[in-house]
This record gives sequence, structure tokens and C-alpha cells, in this order.
Amino acid sequence: MSEPQSEPGEGENAIREVMRRYLDTQSDLDRAIRALVKQDPRLAAVVAITGIPALRRREPGFTGLARIIVGQQVSTASAEAIWGRVFAAFDPFHPRTLHRATDARLGRLGLSAAKIRTLKSIALEIRDGRLDLAGLGALGADEAHARLTALHGVGPWTADVYLLFCLGHRDAWPAADLAVQEGMRIGLHLDHRPTMKEAVALGDAWRPYRGAAAHLWWALIHATRR
Repeated sequence: MSEPQSEPGEGENAIREVMRRYLDTQSDLDRAIRALVKQDPRLAAVVAITGIPALRRREPGFTGLARIIVGQQVSTASAEAIWGRVFAAFDPFHPRTLHRATDARLGRLGLSAAKIRTLKSIALEIRDGRLDLAGLGALGADEAHARLTALHGVGPWTADVYLLFCLGHRDAWPAADLAVQEGMRIGLHLDHRPTMKEAVALGDAWRPYRGAAAHLWWALIHATRR
């Protein structure tokens, strides 16, 4: 006769709760999408068009956040070219090495003065132990968002893209993303593309799966453009 299984303790339950916040694998996203449709049946028609979206992930930590910042407000081709030069210039690519680099050197790599200030400010926060980028994933999405947007030069879009793509935070909600807004306009049959404020309010219906909803809206935009 087998021994009865013990109930998980508080520590184990806490670990499981944190793990449930992540979209680490395609299976995680699949489950989140199914839960999302059950929670909001309007989205069943969207999934019928898109299928289950593919999970999108990027490298976490300072490298991941720096790459997002480098890509702000420039074309994809320009972002990749600049990032390639910046990343290759440092071995290793680390907050300390970037913070020690001169502004002139960083400017020659293609970074604007504003991006240099932002990257150096974040590097200093990490170096001095005031910022733990990996630890943000254990926080609620709104608190993690607030921690990031409190950093110099980090806006809502950058914060949410980092949380969703680099950390896989299941409830990160990039309400400032134009493609997400346009996907909602199409999928919810709205008479206009929602503003960021309106997108934040609409996203409340999809907590704690807003990151999965964002993947769904991006997939809808891709499907309608094919």
C-alpha cells in the first residue's frame, strides 16, 4: 500500500504560483490561450482565424533590455545594424563595461545621446544593486511595469515588451503597442483603434493572461495581412 501524498507546503505553493506567471514554452502559451478563451468567449472567433499563436521570446537581463532600447524609434534594419555593432564592441556585454565606455565611443556605434543616457543609467542601477531585472518576473505585472518605467528613459512600451518577451511574464500587457491596439480594433469590431488608455481598460478583461492576449492580437494582425 502506497503512502499518502502530503499536501504542498506554503513555500512550494508560492513557487508554483510564481512559475504559473511565465510563458516559458509553447505549451504554456497554449494553456494560457485556452484559459483566455474560456474567460472571454469573444476571443474564440479570433483563435479560429489565427490558431494558437507562436510563442515569442528574447534574451533576458541587461542584454535583452538594451537591445529593446537600441531598437526604439528606428527601422528594424537600422536597429539590427546598430545592435550588432554595440554588442560586438563589448566582450563581455555587461553593465559594468558599457557604463565605463565613453559617450563618444557609444555614439560612433550609432547610439543617440538619449539612448546612451538611458543605457548608462540602467547599467548603473544594476551595478549598484538597485535593479534586479530577472527578479521582476516574480512580481505582479503592474508592479514590475512600474519598477521599469521608473527608470530613466524607459517608457511603457519598452517595459512591457521586456516583461513579455524577455521574461515571459504571462500578464504583461503592451497597451502602447500599435499592432496590439489595431488587433483589438479588428477582433473586437471596434469603431476606432483604441488609445493606450482605452487598451489598458480593455485588457482588464483578460487578466491574468494579458500577455497571451497580446500574442493573439499580434497573430490576428499577421493573419489579416497575409
